[in-house]
Amino acid sequence: MRSAILVSLLFLVGCAGCSLAADTPVIAPAEAAKRVADGKAVLIDVRGPDEWAETGVAAPAALLPLSDLTGARKQWKAFLEKNRDKELILYCASGYRAGRAAQLLAGEGFRTANAGGFGDWQAAGLPVRKPEEPAR
Repeated sequence: MRSAILVSLLFLVGCAGCSLAADTPVIAPAEAAKRVADGKAVLIDVRGPDEWAETGVAAPAALLPLSDLTGARKQWKAFLEKNRDKELILYCASGYRAGRAAQLLAGEGFRTANAGGFGDWQAAGLPVRKPEEPAR
């Protein structure tokens, strides 16, 4: 009996933040592209500049690294003020950092979704660009 209670308590403590992850919707890249094209959302690449340069980025994406979101917000602050009324759809290399960013922003009252990884965007045949080119 004691061991069952202990296991239950450890499970609850270990999953203290799990509900946040479950609250962040995961959407397919095609759905993300549609919402952005309809003007209902903005797409954000939360990877870093080295990754952007190496692989390219989704054509409509704003390039805002997770490190700035969790840091000084020199790049994020004005962007968030400008887009407070839109859904923020985030992606990274695998979806993990995008999920972290989505959870953080949802906790601040933003509507968020996780579009997974950049490879998913490419595999869907959606447009890409070089990071130095303007978003389309």
